[in-house]
Amino acid sequence: MFIALIFLLLSLFLLDLAIGSIRISISDIISIFRGNSDDEILSEIVLNYRLPKAVTAIVAGSSLSVAGLLMQTLFRNPLADPYILGVSSGASLGVAISTMGAFFIPALMGNGWIMIIAAIAGAVIVLLLVLLVSFKVKDIVSLLIVGIMFGTIAASIVSILQYFSNPDAIKLFVMWTLGSLSSVPWEYLQALLPVCITGFVIAIFLQKSLNALLLGEQYANGLGVSVKQTRVLIIVATGLLAGGVTAFTGPIAFVGVAIPHIARGLFGTSKHEIIMPACVLCGASLLLLCDIISQLPAYTLPINSISSLFGAPVILWLILKKN
Repeated sequence: MFIALIFLLLSLFLLDLAIGSIRISISDIISIFRGNSDDEILSEIVLNYRLPKAVTAIVAGSSLSVAGLLMQTLFRNPLADPYILGVSSGASLGVAISTMGAFFIPALMGNGWIMIIAAIAGAVIVLLLVLLVSFKVKDIVSLLIVGIMFGTIAASIVSILQYFSNPDAIKLFVMWTLGSLSSVPWEYLQALLPVCITGFVIAIFLQKSLNALLLGEQYANGLGVSVKQTRVLIIVATGLLAGGVTAFTGPIAFVGVAIPHIARGLFGTSKHEIIMPACVLCGASLLLLCDIISQLPAYTLPINSISSLFGAPVILWLILKKN
């Protein structure tokens, strides 16, 4: 199954490089990678536009999938997603403040790094608040409610800013909320990759503790697992994975909640040693597929809309199956 998923990922990766406003053959792509291509325009399109977009799809899809798996294990809730603790709302608040401020401070206009830094700052602030509460709250359901409330507060502030803001600023913010893989060039990827790799390392380190948490916190305590420390590390890893991706690409819906269930269904197990790498492969493949579909019309569709078309049916199926 893993071999099949790796083959699927590589196939979708090449297909994503080939499909777009200009169709490029697989043989031309291989020639470009080998440095044998004489067409500078095609080389520029593949190496500096489509390749970073495809790499971003792999990084974002795998990161959100693993973050969703961590949240579903932590809260033992099949509908938990990476944004359930308010990380996405915090990032949205940071971007909203930066876009509104950009119209009062012209020097900020068109500066992508300002939006990214603002999104990271907003996500980190919400994450720190949730971490502080996690030391005080013992009940995991209460922590879930606290995270939702922080997200609601951030979303409310965003709504107030939108009400009083310039229509151009609203349009800029709404475009960010639609999500975009093409807005992450190589220089942004150099900043995104270390953040996501750190989150992956923490998640891999937690695999045995996550398996114990599946049976309940009391059972995990009986096995010698520090539930409080594990909870903090899970929140940090989720913040790095989901917060980092959201800051650079905007929010991407349903990937984090749907992929863990697809991985469990394919492999028929809940062991994180198997499900976590399966989530990486399935999440990366799904987002590559979404990006390919978004390129099929004459103009590029928002990635958030395409991912929702795949994720929403999975959620409906879960609700009907679990009753």
